[in-house]
Amino acid sequence: MADGRGNVLSIRTDEGIVFELPLAGPMTRFLALGIDLCVTLAFNTILSAVLKLGMAVSPDVFEGLLMLLTVVFHFGYGMLMEWFFRGQTLGKRLLGIRVVDVQGLRLAFSQVLIRNLFRVVDILPGFYLVGGVAMLLNGRYQRLGDLAANTIVVRERSAFQPDLDQVLPGKYNSFREYPHLEARLRQRISPEQAATMLQALLRREELDLEARSELYAEMANHLREIVPFPEEVSAGLSDEQYLRNALESLMRRRGVQE
Repeated sequence: MADGRGNVLSIRTDEGIVFELPLAGPMTRFLALGIDLCVTLAFNTILSAVLKLGMAVSPDVFEGLLMLLTVVFHFGYGMLMEWFFRGQTLGKRLLGIRVVDVQGLRLAFSQVLIRNLFRVVDILPGFYLVGGVAMLLNGRYQRLGDLAANTIVVRERSAFQPDLDQVLPGKYNSFREYPHLEARLRQRISPEQAATMLQALLRREELDLEARSELYAEMANHLREIVPFPEEVSAGLSDEQYLRNALESLMRRRGVQE
């Protein structure tokens, strides 16, 4: 369940774990839009210079082709960037914001498609007036495209290195004996998934025993399916310890790289 209150989106899982995502305000979003419009303008300038070479042959074809490619780039840029870069265009990346599903999940392509096509409505009658008014009237700062696509724009938290002693106190991580499997695990587990695992472990005392056991079992089984470690190092591990080992492998390595 997701609940937008003030400047924060609160997401409560079925197990009772609450995650909070800070919302991106209208000003930050308009600044990101301005950067993306500059990218579009630069593309149009370059494209126009190239197509002018054929203007002497057919000015009408030149004008029509320029208009067509400008429209295609304007919409295609947002769609491709948000799909391949997980909810971020260049402007959003520079300002540290990202488009996500209202449940905090990764975007589906249909959501990317819908929210970008709705720019035709949000931009009316000019300067994104309709979209801007919609954001100001909406507690989650969603423009019409966000409402239609069930998406929301959040600010990314500053990266930090968590205190892993809370997660793996005094335990030897047997997964370190298989660095190639650790590397595969890091390739297949997203930062968002790792953060969810960390929160589940740090909030273990807030969960009753049955809910905690079910949650850890679900997460550990998911990890076992993604990257199975040899039975000699995983057979004797509880679901919670398996989860701790996997998280330690993920977090320690990312901390070194960053």
